[in-house]
Amino acid sequence: MSARLVVLLIAASSGLLMALQGSLNASQSKIIGLWETTFIVHLLGLVLSALLLFIFKLGSITWANLAQAPWYTYLGGILGVLIIYIVARSMPKVGVAPATTAIILGQVFTAGLIDHLGLFGLQKIPFSWLNIVGTFLMAGGAWLILKQ
Repeated sequence: MSARLVVLLIAASSGLLMALQGSLNASQSKIIGLWETTFIVHLLGLVLSALLLFIFKLGSITWANLAQAPWYTYLGGILGVLIIYIVARSMPKVGVAPATTAIILGQVFTAGLIDHLGLFGLQKIPFSWLNIVGTFLMAGGAWLILKQ
């Protein structure tokens, strides 16, 4: 098995976890509320991250590097709050599969734009006509899944 395939399988597993997380968050938000769920998710994430970083020493703490990262790279935490809220709000209304399909479609379009433009210091990977056709095929498949 090639290293690229292993990395793609690992990336696919994150999709599995995202669908599971969205379902759990949506279920919890019905009971305790959307913003409360968003808070709990991030609080538990903070606790786990702190344990892995400080107790299990899984990262290399280089606090001096914090000031070197561009300001916009810190927006991930804010985006995380919005993502948790939006996913937990949308899944109960349209279902897990349609919401996840819409999420993936949004991710692919945005990822293609980021790759094509080489945004945020990432490698520039131009879109070819095959990428464009594949994206439109995916959009068509999403439309079929979302069609009730």
